[in-house]
Amino acid sequence: MEAKSETRNRRGPLISAGIFLGLGLGGFVDGIVLHQILQWHHMLSSVSPTTTVSDMELNMVWDGLFDASTWIMTVIGIGLLWRAGQRDDVPWSSNTFLGSILLGAGAFNFFEGLIDHQILGIHHVKPGPNELAWDLGFLASGVILAAIGWILLRAGKQESTIV
Repeated sequence: MEAKSETRNRRGPLISAGIFLGLGLGGFVDGIVLHQILQWHHMLSSVSPTTTVSDMELNMVWDGLFDASTWIMTVIGIGLLWRAGQRDDVPWSSNTFLGSILLGAGAFNFFEGLIDHQILGIHHVKPGPNELAWDLGFLASGVILAAIGWILLRAGKQESTIV
């Protein structure tokens, strides 16, 4: 029983780093692909539609704040990864690291979708026809990413208990 608890604690630094990286990278994918490349929505597009220059400027500021927050999450993840790399007791596992990144990215999609799309309604994934379907698809992508991440984390746990 003690070895199992000890293994979990040793994997913690790598898992924490991966989750923060996943939160940041998941946010970057959303901000870069949906906000900038496809221009499907902006942070406040349901509250302040981009029909005037001042509305667009407001949305750009909030998009920038969103991007800054995802950048901060990524920097925290890199810092945590650096610290984990300095430790001899952290078992390195691709499954653990990739699993925790996917868990973080999935958590980002799910909670950002739940809060911004459903609860606050400040924007939707793709406004217009089938808006709800796009929003639910975004939530589902979060659950799927998190589930794959969890499966990989479990595989990584098996690896670290074998070693």
